[in-house]
Amino acid sequence: MQQTVGVIGLGLMGEVLAGRLIGAGFGVVGMDIDPAKNERLVARGGKAVATAAEVAGACGVIALAVFSTDQVEAVVERDVLPAAKAGTVVLCTSTCDPDRIAALGQRLAGGKLKFLETPVSGTSEQVRTGDGVGLIGGDPAVAAEVAAVLDALFPRRFHIGKTGDGGRAKLAVNLILGLNRLALAEGLIFAERLGLDAKAFLAVAKGAASYSQVMDTKGEKMLARDFAPEGRVRQTLKDVHMMLDQGEKLGQTLPMLQVHCDVLEACVRAGEAERDNSIIVEEIRRRRR
Repeated sequence: MQQTVGVIGLGLMGEVLAGRLIGAGFGVVGMDIDPAKNERLVARGGKAVATAAEVAGACGVIALAVFSTDQVEAVVERDVLPAAKAGTVVLCTSTCDPDRIAALGQRLAGGKLKFLETPVSGTSEQVRTGDGVGLIGGDPAVAAEVAAVLDALFPRRFHIGKTGDGGRAKLAVNLILGLNRLALAEGLIFAERLGLDAKAFLAVAKGAASYSQVMDTKGEKMLARDFAPEGRVRQTLKDVHMMLDQGEKLGQTLPMLQVHCDVLEACVRAGEAERDNSIIVEEIRRRRR
């Protein structure tokens, strides 16, 4: 058994990160506000505790996998900071507002916490199989200190730059990824209505110049109408709103992203917020004259 790592937030991604750590031989102490998620961690060989402060008191490295920037700030400064030992490393795996994360890093600088931004590109299933890509922002010396933990979580990773740059890269990657997903959904429905067999067409699209990795991760889900979540609509929409906010700050219009936002918001209105983001294909199917 190697060192014990904390995981705060055991949703889709947090549960996968805990599983990768356990599989690599680390002890895991975790918590979530949902008791069922804590029970699943225990069933996998981890230890569940009731509060984030208890995680901080027990672990020298802590991975945050909470939903929003607000939650990251609150957990780090309200719960982790008072309870942690000096030198504790906090890995922020959540997709957050990069400017606020940079400011959080500045507030923590020189104190007892070492903060490293580590969002990951990929679905929860890709991360589970080691195909997620870590986007690291922060002090390279801190990244080197926790290299064994990062190896377990993100066998493939890039050190992007300073704190905040990991999140900036994640938003730009997710912008492209989301538009690829939307293009795939629209192309599949278009092919169907042209009278083509959608499954056969997907194979053609994968073999043609149109190919993108999204066809591998989301194509069959769209065809099977299997929307068990690997990346929820509400999470994707949260990220899209951050992208649009950054575009507003930069003075850049993002017209295709605005269309994606409109489609996602329509899915939320249809009661699909907790479904996989591939369910945008259903909204494309609903849009008929």
